[in-house]
Amino acid sequence: MEAPEVPIEQTQEDIHHHAHQSKEKWTMGVALSSALLAALAAVSSLMAGHHSNEAMIDQIRSSDQWSHYQAKSIKANVLGAKLEMLKAVGKPSNEKDQEKLTEYKNEQEDIKRQAEEKEQASERHLHSHVIFARAVTMFQVAIAVAAISVLTQRRRFWFISLAFGLVGAAFLLQGFFAH
Repeated sequence: MEAPEVPIEQTQEDIHHHAHQSKEKWTMGVALSSALLAALAAVSSLMAGHHSNEAMIDQIRSSDQWSHYQAKSIKANVLGAKLEMLKAVGKPSNEKDQEKLTEYKNEQEDIKRQAEEKEQASERHLHSHVIFARAVTMFQVAIAVAAISVLTQRRRFWFISLAFGLVGAAFLLQGFFAH
């Protein structure tokens, strides 16, 4: 999975340019808050990408463990069939074969536990990824609304932008504490 992109460089430049040309002092606050929002969006995007990658790695490791589990299962079934054939024809089974069958069964339980742990870790990382991606989205919306406030010279849009930024910050914090 790819990290969410944060294509806001041009918007940042436009806001900064308009803030310097404007006679309204509040537009410099918009420029500064937009710069902060952009930094938070970058951190959120980085964390979303990290958790996406970790989810994928854990899922791959889980799949590897399940493949290993299946290989042990096949070995156990082949050995079990051998022991049943020997019993059916009235021949004694080898004690080592019986021990090996028990070993395969025990190994399967351990492998299954590891595979399930990796699946759960993958799900946790994917959950965190979604939360950080929501933060990125809220920060991008906040920056866009901030740009609208400067372009239209309407201060109330800046406050709306700050509200979106607060929602983004809440998602960002939630992402850090989600585990």
